[in-house]
Amino acid sequence: MDQFEADGTAGGDEGGGDAFALAGAPLPLSAPARVYVCGITPYDVTHLGHAATFVWADVLTRVVRSTGIPTRVTRNVTDVDDVLTRTAAERRVDYDEFGLRQEFWFDRTMTDLQVAPPDHAPHARHHVKHVIALAAALLATGAAYERDGAVYFRGAGVPGTAGLDRDTALALSAEYGDDPGDPHRDDPFDVPLWKPADGDHPAWPSPWGPGRPGWHAECAAMALATLGGVVDVLAGGADLAFPHHAYQSAMAAAATGAGLFARRGFRAGIVSVDGAKMAKSTGNLVLVQDLLADTPGAAVRLFLLDRPWAQPWEYRSEDLALATGRLEELYVAAGRKPGSSAAVDAVRDALLDDLDVPRAVATALESGGEAARTVIRTLALQ
Repeated sequence: MDQFEADGTAGGDEGGGDAFALAGAPLPLSAPARVYVCGITPYDVTHLGHAATFVWADVLTRVVRSTGIPTRVTRNVTDVDDVLTRTAAERRVDYDEFGLRQEFWFDRTMTDLQVAPPDHAPHARHHVKHVIALAAALLATGAAYERDGAVYFRGAGVPGTAGLDRDTALALSAEYGDDPGDPHRDDPFDVPLWKPADGDHPAWPSPWGPGRPGWHAECAAMALATLGGVVDVLAGGADLAFPHHAYQSAMAAAATGAGLFARRGFRAGIVSVDGAKMAKSTGNLVLVQDLLADTPGAAVRLFLLDRPWAQPWEYRSEDLALATGRLEELYVAAGRKPGSSAAVDAVRDALLDDLDVPRAVATALESGGEAARTVIRTLALQ
């Protein structure tokens, strides 16, 4: 577990419900439970790695709600981003119009995969004022400094809280679009809360001159605006652990003085193709809409879920065919009546124990009846 997250023992189970364990430790939940899901930067189509993250976050929410604890979910849209702006310019489309088009296709894919809409879907361009307020708060506490129209967060200690050595952290920062060699920074690990206008990207007025928000600050500000100072679960892909989640958490905690931002991290394992991480940069994408052309959405969903959530995995088309057959077996098993109440309890226990979907599905297939119906209902495999 990352050091910038709590050990999960703080707080109380104010909402009642069953014991819930996540990432290997009990996580007592407040009521409502608060889940922040790092969403999309809407500049390209949805691939299988994206889908896995959002399907797992959806199952997390459904399992928590099945215990009787109300849950508030925020899933943001990062529609202020330099990559989005550049891609839109290359295609000769206004960045906001382009982002909305891509978001439409994303929402359609999520519907096909039975991912429920979040309670809050903040867009970065609507929360610029909250980023400015965040930057001002961090300046006031000495956790940030202003230089030549930019505001930088003091991040020298962030790699250590994420458990990374200096060289690894520098490489990851550069890989994810930061510029550790920026001479305006006091430290290579300081990151921008606010970037000055440069003519190539949209800009908004601020106390430090026109400019735009930094990536990590956008998520921190949107989380604080919609869910408050501390969230129960911070969700995203495993590749967001550093720098994004580490800086987002550090910024939010420094601004609120709470000492932590996320009580638990929830990051879906990375998917690879032929041994290489699935990514736009490598061109090895498996697009969800391509799979949905020949496979029911419920089967694609089970394909993504029937494995440990944090485990890296390799895409194989034959596994998708196996998941389709397994789903049919679940439907047949659900037709058996009445089934064992002990098996229903075992299914629930499996899902509450770190979202152990493979164990829940195996129990459902063996027992059938209400146990299978519980799996289908809770995992949204209709």
